[in-house]
Amino acid sequence: MNLYDAHNHLQDERFGGRQAELLAACAKSGVARMVVNGACEADWPQVLALAQASALVLPSFGYHPWYLHEATPDWQRNLTTHLDAVPSAVGEIGLDRWKPDLPYDRQEEFFTAQLRLAAERNLPVSIHCLQAWGRLHELLREHPRPARGLVLHSFGGPAEMIPALAKLGAYFSFPGYYLQERKARQRETFKLVPPDRLLIETDAPDQPLPEGKILHPLTDASGKPLNHPANLPAVYHGLAEFLGEDAEGLAQRVEANFSRVFGRL
Repeated sequence: MNLYDAHNHLQDERFGGRQAELLAACAKSGVARMVVNGACEADWPQVLALAQASALVLPSFGYHPWYLHEATPDWQRNLTTHLDAVPSAVGEIGLDRWKPDLPYDRQEEFFTAQLRLAAERNLPVSIHCLQAWGRLHELLREHPRPARGLVLHSFGGPAEMIPALAKLGAYFSFPGYYLQERKARQRETFKLVPPDRLLIETDAPDQPLPEGKILHPLTDASGKPLNHPANLPAVYHGLAEFLGEDAEGLAQRVEANFSRVFGRL
C-alpha cells in the first residue's frame, strides 16, 4: 500500500537531528509522501531543507497561532520567499481558543492573510482549530479559499458541521491519537466524513498512538516518548478496523483524496 501522511512536523528539534533515519524508516514502511508543516519563521528553513533532501517531503509553510508572538515585521515576505523556493502548501495556520493564556487578538489577522495567499496561489492549506469552529466556518465563508481545498488537521469539531465545512472544500484528517480509548467521540465523528474527503496523519512527534499499536517506539533526549512518523501504517489499519473497511481499500481511497488536494506539488 502507498501511504500518505497529511500532517506532521518532521523538522521538530525533539527528533534530535535523526530526520534522515526517520525518513528511511518511513520509506520502508510504505510512506509515499508526507506533508511537513512549518509553524513559524524559525522552522521554515528546516522544512525547506528537508524537502530539498527528500522526495518524500511535501513542505508546508505557515504561522501557527501558538507562535504569532515570534512574528517579525517581514513575516509575510519571508513566507512568500519560502513558498517560492519549492512546490509547497500553506500551513500550519489556524485559530485557537483552547490553549490557556494564548491571546486571540491577532489570530484572525494572521489566519485570513495566509488563507488569502493560499487562495491566490491555489495552494492547499492546513488548518489547526480548537474551540473556534463557528468562527472558522464564518471566516472560510467570508474569504477566498484555494480551489483545490483545505485540510482540517486532526479534525475534532462538531459532527453536525461536517457537511457545511465539506461544502467549503474541507478535507478531514484523522490522527492516530484518536485511536486512544478516550477519544471515542472524535472517532465516531469520522464515520460521517464523506468518503472523498478523508485523509490520515501522524502529527509526529505529537499525538501518540495507543501503546499497543505503536510500531516504532521513539524517545527524545530526555527519554520522553515521541510519535515516530513511520507509525503511519498503524493509523491506517486502526482506522480501517474502526470503520469496518479493508485496509487496502481505505489506502486507495486516501491516496486519491491526497492526490486531489496536494497533487502536483
